[in-house]
Amino acid sequence: MTSQVLKNAVKFLKEYTPCDVSDSLAKQGLKNGGFFPNLTQYSSSSQSSTDGSVVGTAYTVLFAPIDDPRPSVKGGYIDHIPEGSFVVIGLTKELQKSEAPYVKVNNALYGGLMSTRAQYLNANGTVVFGRIRDVNEHRSLKYPVFAYGLGTTAAQSVVKIVGVQVPIEINIGENFYETIEPHDLIIGDENGIVRIPKTVDLESVLNYIPKRVEADQLVATDIANGKPANPSQKERRAGL
Repeated sequence: MTSQVLKNAVKFLKEYTPCDVSDSLAKQGLKNGGFFPNLTQYSSSSQSSTDGSVVGTAYTVLFAPIDDPRPSVKGGYIDHIPEGSFVVIGLTKELQKSEAPYVKVNNALYGGLMSTRAQYLNANGTVVFGRIRDVNEHRSLKYPVFAYGLGTTAAQSVVKIVGVQVPIEINIGENFYETIEPHDLIIGDENGIVRIPKTVDLESVLNYIPKRVEADQLVATDIANGKPANPSQKERRAGL
């Protein structure tokens, strides 16, 4: 998939929601619709939490325990974020949990200085499968950040970066893992985070979205005018 195709997809998807994308991915056979559960949007690109979707290509960062035999990544990651990226930060599998709080690390993996730099480099947003801190700084920057929860302590005493632009496995419940690959398309809003994997037909995914949105708008009008929901859905979505 070329960089231009991805740029065009990012521009297109900004007009839609993660829910719209999930409907399309479900149509393609992804039962979970590409959704990653348990995340909260802590900041957005405006004072409102309903200002539209955040979309970008995954720039992945993997943290491991401080005693992991792998060396730390020299230079870290924050100064090398490509423009248009959606920064994706995760922990190795042994530091994840299936139940709340979903990670074994209470230290924050990401803070306000990181958002300041990411925003300067024209990243589109950050999702942390772990804790963040400095929440008011992210909000003041109007830089979109998603995470499992909040913390106060920096992470360098307990974890280290062992991979940048590597696959990240995320526990989505009952020790079932989904893998986010570098350059996967990520979309998020107050509803949550959805990933479009490289294994699906992107053209088919994108083509379905506006058709389904239009059909559902017609269903909403029908229901508002007193028509029963089930017949309207069946009629309006026929042939999709």
